[in-house]
Amino acid sequence: QGCIHNAGMDAASTSPEAEPIPALWHSFCQLLPDGIEPVSWTGPRRWWGGPLDVEGLALGSMQAAATALAVCSPGRDVTFTSAAVAAWFDSFSHLRIAGSPIQGFGPLSGFRRGADGWVRIHGNYPHHERALLDALAVTRASEVEAALRELPVAVIEDAVTGRGGLATAVRTPQEWAAMPAAQAVANEPWIRFSTDPAQVAEERREGSLLEGLRILDLTRVIAGPSASRLLGALGADVLRVDPTALPELEHQHVETGFAKRSAVADFGNREQLARVRMLLPTADVVLNAYRPGALDRFGLGVEALRTDFPDLAVVCLDAWGDHGPWAGRRGFDSIVQAATGVAHVYGTGEGRGFTPGALPVQALDYATGLGMAAAAVVLMTARRRGVTGSAHLSLARTAAELLRMPATAGLMPVELDPPLQRMMSDYGELIFVPPPLMIDGRKVEYPDPPQRYGSAALDWK
Repeated sequence: QGCIHNAGMDAASTSPEAEPIPALWHSFCQLLPDGIEPVSWTGPRRWWGGPLDVEGLALGSMQAAATALAVCSPGRDVTFTSAAVAAWFDSFSHLRIAGSPIQGFGPLSGFRRGADGWVRIHGNYPHHERALLDALAVTRASEVEAALRELPVAVIEDAVTGRGGLATAVRTPQEWAAMPAAQAVANEPWIRFSTDPAQVAEERREGSLLEGLRILDLTRVIAGPSASRLLGALGADVLRVDPTALPELEHQHVETGFAKRSAVADFGNREQLARVRMLLPTADVVLNAYRPGALDRFGLGVEALRTDFPDLAVVCLDAWGDHGPWAGRRGFDSIVQAATGVAHVYGTGEGRGFTPGALPVQALDYATGLGMAAAAVVLMTARRRGVTGSAHLSLARTAAELLRMPATAGLMPVELDPPLQRMMSDYGELIFVPPPLMIDGRKVEYPDPPQRYGSAALDWK
């Protein structure tokens, strides 16, 4: 039987009778030695309440990352608490920069009424705001709501998406499940691996965790950067490279910028692209969270990387999967919630009084980010057995995992004290959520605060 349990859930370590959590770590069992067991955790099983088992998704994804790390570091005791997990998934709202909270969704992001239903739009980034205005043939943000009310939601979705923006109709889970875009990811594992034989990697020193691991971070927003900051906290040398033309939002950079260095490069510039590619022969992992095919013309797509650098592990994340009719479509956590039926499940009222809702945290982002971290560690561990390859995750596939979990309606929220820390940075004093793992009874901590955006050279340490 190896590491596969008969059931698809793991029990909490606090009690044999405790409600089990989803065994998301099963996604990578085939790449690890037989007989592994998931790491233990302590604390309450439920705290947010609500109609879906968001806690199960959070605990299960954290257990996956922790179990991968435990197998990578034999002899080390890896564990976590539910309070630390709850804070990690809500770290955006806990962060304070020089005493101030950070901006959430912008004024053009949220649910809006169309002529025949609800849509979710997104305009946090300037280029997405421009795409939205252009699609609606308006020039000012104040004109958006009236323009939306004149159009059917399907027309809004197609028009905004066609301009490179983000908008989706709010669907029921049943409506989403019937779509080809949903069926493209429905039967995949949470983490899909593709592997090849490789030169056996040298064993790392016992107890070194991820020290010396080199990770090129080509991710943006929350999911991918939250994965790389955790890997950086565990000792990896993480270099995040952003495009010069589309800068990251400053508050978002600070939130996910711990334990890594930040560089910018114009991939369309031959010299700068060559400098990025010079990093790859000595890199261990590339994290890629761009849309499928977006980096292909630069030789940075998964197939090109695996061909040019056979021992390199590549972990890819996208919104809708890398095949199917929506594969090339942009998407964020909030957009995926609306399209897949999660927003409908969290809605209130009936008939014309219905209003869609949202998860208590951006759980799709943080859970998928933990899956990316787990996949990177698993692929590095597999190198010791002569196996290398790539891994793929999507927000839509994580949403499918959540929607399959048993409903939890009627549970009341429970307050958990977030474990917060303070650190000085170039942006002022930061109050932040630390990494959620404990190693041999000691809390994992970030070695460095976020550096100034784009301040690093295109070099490894």
